[in-house]
Amino acid sequence: MNGSPLNLNNSKIKVNFIYVLFILILISCTKNAGQKKEASRPTPPNVIILLADDLGYGDLSSYGSATIETPYLDSLAAQGMRFTHFYSGSAVCSPSRACLLTGKFPLRFNIRRAFTDNDEHLPEGTVTLPKLLREAGYATAHIGKWHLGGLRPQDYEARQRHEPANPGPLQHGFDQFLTNIEGAPIRPALVKDRKLYREGGKYLVRNDERIPENPNHWTDIKVDEAVGLIENWHRANRPFFLNLWFDVPHTPYEPAPEPHLSKYEKMGVTGDQLYFRSMVSHLDANIGRLISKLKSIGIYDNTLIIFTSDNGPAFQGSPGPFKGGKTDLHEGGIRVPMFAVWPGRIPPNSYTFQVGHMADLLPTICEAVGFHHVPGDLDGISLLSHLKGGDVIERDILLWQMDLYTHFQNQGPKPTPYATSVALMGKWKLLADSLQPTELFDLEEDQRELYNKLGQEPEIEKALRDALQLYHTSPRKGWH
Repeated sequence: MNGSPLNLNNSKIKVNFIYVLFILILISCTKNAGQKKEASRPTPPNVIILLADDLGYGDLSSYGSATIETPYLDSLAAQGMRFTHFYSGSAVCSPSRACLLTGKFPLRFNIRRAFTDNDEHLPEGTVTLPKLLREAGYATAHIGKWHLGGLRPQDYEARQRHEPANPGPLQHGFDQFLTNIEGAPIRPALVKDRKLYREGGKYLVRNDERIPENPNHWTDIKVDEAVGLIENWHRANRPFFLNLWFDVPHTPYEPAPEPHLSKYEKMGVTGDQLYFRSMVSHLDANIGRLISKLKSIGIYDNTLIIFTSDNGPAFQGSPGPFKGGKTDLHEGGIRVPMFAVWPGRIPPNSYTFQVGHMADLLPTICEAVGFHHVPGDLDGISLLSHLKGGDVIERDILLWQMDLYTHFQNQGPKPTPYATSVALMGKWKLLADSLQPTELFDLEEDQRELYNKLGQEPEIEKALRDALQLYHTSPRKGWH
């Protein structure tokens, strides 16, 4: 009798112990399942856009240059997909930059020429790539040339006082930025005196505030800033969008730091061509430094990197096999180098004849990071499926318009007849002066644009002219 209650209590203890053990196992399994589910969720890729200024199709050795050594860019291009038919948003600076950030043709904002650093600006309230990526949880930063308005002293000083001012990078979706002062008399004087790169560090603005002078080369300063931001984001475990816009190789032509200058001096190169080549090699080395940082901290494999140029080459640059250059709407002015790298997603050592456009970068990047709430009125399309190895994507007519620049910013005379508009549909390219057709080319047969077929293809000509007519008369959101 005395032993029965003890046995009963022991049984209860055993049952309770088994029950508790079962609950603990269940909790552990649930937790592990959640952790496995979390671990299987893909990590959002970091995104870096590397934009050169006035770099021509023929200025990289990976695109056929026999005069400039670009080993780091060539190596980077070999790790992804290289485009042979990629187009900038314009043949001059500001329109292309607006196109890149908005996914729309520049005329949608009535931007028809390079800004003069006066009152022109990308309209406030515009939907931009950094705004969308910030909504997706990304840290965003702009470094380098901006040229979209709002960086004159009167603008950033007014914003510090919370007074009305033209918008700058912060107002267009960037959490932080580092640029030069962009306005008279500073930038024009630096360009005129050929001191933009060697003394640009004297006139820096970070997040709407002047910062102390930096004696380093402006190209080095940009990459130093980028490396510091990347390290901070990595420590904070934050996905980031870095918009790194170089001034190189835009004028003024200045001697780049060693060893880049002496390398070409030994080849007998002189004058502005010597400085130009040294500047491109210096840019190449700095991009190599940036890529080394990504690899050393272990995030290179989860970073989507896009390299391109804002328009075709200026005075010392090369358009490769094409006619024209900066300020001109023939292929040399708007067809630019572009490659995309994303290890494990974009096939390495690949190239494509897919027609791409600067307006495509916004929707492509948004799809890559898994953000699907993009505006429905974009002119660009996502190229992500093609970048991952898919079929060529059919697309609508591509359109360009810019004010007439009679002064040609490349070598030799500007090609004639002059054109201010272009419509591109498949292999057919129509150039027009306003809405009056001037040339029609079959780019598959004639990529050098030598044989004008105007008048020989009336149906093609009409379709392209009608598209230009609609484009010119569509609503615009101007900065005025």
